[in-house]
Amino acid sequence: MMNNAQVRPWGIYAHIPYCVKKCAYCDFVSSAADKNARVEMEDYAAALRAEILREVPPLRARWGDVTTIYIGGGTPTALPIALLTEILHTLITAAGLPQECTVEANPGTVDVNSLAQLRAAGATRLSLGVQSFDDRLLRAIGRIHTAEEARTAFRAARVAGFTNISLDLMYGLPTQTLDDLKTSVNAALALAPEHISVYGLIVEEGTSFAAAEAQGRLALPSEDAAEEMYDYLMEELPARGYARYEISNFARRGYESRHNLGYWRNVPYLGVGAAAHGYVDGVRWGNEPDTENYIRAIQTGRSVRTPEDAERTRENAMEEYAFLALRTREGIDEADFHRTFGVRIDTVYGAVIEKYITQGLLRRANGFTALTNAGMKLGNEVFAAFLH
Repeated sequence: MMNNAQVRPWGIYAHIPYCVKKCAYCDFVSSAADKNARVEMEDYAAALRAEILREVPPLRARWGDVTTIYIGGGTPTALPIALLTEILHTLITAAGLPQECTVEANPGTVDVNSLAQLRAAGATRLSLGVQSFDDRLLRAIGRIHTAEEARTAFRAARVAGFTNISLDLMYGLPTQTLDDLKTSVNAALALAPEHISVYGLIVEEGTSFAAAEAQGRLALPSEDAAEEMYDYLMEELPARGYARYEISNFARRGYESRHNLGYWRNVPYLGVGAAAHGYVDGVRWGNEPDTENYIRAIQTGRSVRTPEDAERTRENAMEEYAFLALRTREGIDEADFHRTFGVRIDTVYGAVIEKYITQGLLRRANGFTALTNAGMKLGNEVFAAFLH
């Protein structure tokens, strides 16, 4: 199988569309994993494994063993652990042993036993969705765990053998203050994770928070207060040994998320599962988002893919390459842009680059064009300028 392969980096994203409870801010594709959903979860796991066995081998034959695997959701650990480890086993058997294998987890859905089974099945990295170490805020945003349960889950992961753990934190939450955020950051740092992701709250359409905001019942921090929280995070985390390598992500040296870096560096990845997205051979697609429809389609051998960019042009591809790369601290590799598109970046974006260098939002050095710290703060404005 490997003789004709042209080895190159590639990834797999597998989506688990179940949660114990929907969080007030979440607009991801997921549903409650209650006792009534057990049969569907078994059917879903079987369908997902069938899709893996159908879609993975051709890519492995072309590119060699997979580089990274990421199981996200939803909450993957809302699945019974036997089903989740079966999925992981199928992935690794079909795709080969990855350099990095991440599983997302909610602190309220894991213990030493389930985490040890995940580790034994091949997971090498755990991403814990903590969001806050303030019980009042955790209740307000609909999380099912407490701050102490988050600490317990983290320690259980260490006992289970995980040496690469990421924590998610959020800021700009309803009634949250800068002091609240500082308390959570200090609690996170006390655990000494290898990686920290930080996200500002965005009130997404169709969520409980959106409904509350429409009714005037959502007490969000002011823009100035949220900006103060952002500034604190951007200064404090690097000062405590976590380098900012992407707009929302910080890591100790060598612990950057390889899978997520692949997204921003134009690395192809296979998306499997309901609502999963993929990018192979320059084509992006999204899978059927309805879980029942997804299961039926797989069971009857039908495609679950819907192309997202049937009319995608070379110009679209350059735009996408630029704004994805700009999310990283490293920025756009100008030589790679030239190799990929056969044109120098100045020919396409020279005026835009000069404009934002003058404004202090872009920097240029050693063959890379990247956002400055000020540019990362105003990233959306800069990204928009690279879209024609």
